[in-house]
Amino acid sequence: MSEDKKRGEDGEEGGPGLAFMPFVVMEDLLDKLRLLEYEQEFSRKMNLKPLSRHYFAIATNPGEQFFMFTSLAAWLLRKAGKQFEQPQEYDDPNATISSILEEVRNFGHTVDFPPSKLKQGCGEHCIYVLDRLSDEALKNTAFSWKRPQYPEEEMGEENIIEDDSELTLHQVEKDMIQDTHDDEDYEDDEPMMDLEGLKKLGHHKELQEGSKPEEILESSTDAADWKLEVERVLPQLKVTIRTDNKDWRVHVDQMHQHKEGIETSLTDTKSYLDRLHSEITRTLEKIGSREKYINNQLEHLLQDFRSLQDQLAESKERYRQASGGVTERSRKLAEVTEDLEKVKQEMEERGSSMTDGAPLVRIKQAIQQLKKDNTQMDIRIGVVEHVLLQAKLKDKHSQTKQVHANTGQQFSY
Repeated sequence: MSEDKKRGEDGEEGGPGLAFMPFVVMEDLLDKLRLLEYEQEFSRKMNLKPLSRHYFAIATNPGEQFFMFTSLAAWLLRKAGKQFEQPQEYDDPNATISSILEEVRNFGHTVDFPPSKLKQGCGEHCIYVLDRLSDEALKNTAFSWKRPQYPEEEMGEENIIEDDSELTLHQVEKDMIQDTHDDEDYEDDEPMMDLEGLKKLGHHKELQEGSKPEEILESSTDAADWKLEVERVLPQLKVTIRTDNKDWRVHVDQMHQHKEGIETSLTDTKSYLDRLHSEITRTLEKIGSREKYINNQLEHLLQDFRSLQDQLAESKERYRQASGGVTERSRKLAEVTEDLEKVKQEMEERGSSMTDGAPLVRIKQAIQQLKKDNTQMDIRIGVVEHVLLQAKLKDKHSQTKQVHANTGQQFSY
């Protein structure tokens, strides 16, 4: 399956596992970034945290992820030999994305998605761009895989048996049984004799042959007892060969076995895959033919739909213009209405002041009060004049009396 199909198909057409393809590609991208030593050259210099294996596959913080995406893309472009400035926080995101996609196209990769898909800072499209840039960076750095270096395996110390002339058969059998019990590769309840025990036994026999007598040995053992003894020790005479996992022959045998298994499985799997490929090809051909048939059948409907869309766009434009005129006229109407309300309020105030009789009543009451006050003042003035007149009369009478008194005195003299 090509990369375009991986990014273009949805889950239903491409299978249920295609939804997890961004996670797989993200893990491959992280391995490539580690090969480029991004932790030392990018994360530490930018004072950023190392990426997780699902960082760009899951949306967590769009702003932070977009900044990380643009910064990482700029670093990969510089690693690929391009002169690309480090994006800043307040740069235009559209211009930055356009510059990155232009460099990707210059490398010869296809970009069949709109630039707006990269504004989120995550998703399969961002991973696709970073994956392509990391490939170009690896090519520019001339990266190549080295031959694996296997660690040297330490050989176990072999048990060295010293030549002991006093080694007895009882000790040899005891060692044989002890070695058999210590063997962990074979879990058997019966005691078994191994090759090391046979070597010890042979060494003991050599010691005995070196000191054997010159006379012929005659056996005095009963045959029935000998058979019983043989039946008793027969389980202990079983010889086992320990397999060494470090032996190259074992690895070769395993390789041949795995190769035969792979060839056997490959034959069946290849037939299944060929049959599946033929079925998928036929299905795609059927889908293509049906799609062409449907397109031919719906061509006139599509034309009608496009014409209706154009008419709808024209109607929306006319409505927008008309709504703009209505809005302006509504604003003018509101201003005129406000002025009319002010004029009405002034007219009502003047009309109420003209028809209101309260001021006239107050004026009449004030005139009556003034008349009353004038009457009281006139009375007080009359009283004061009468008092003054009485005072003047008294003074005149007293003067008259004094004058008469004075004249009488003169006549008496």
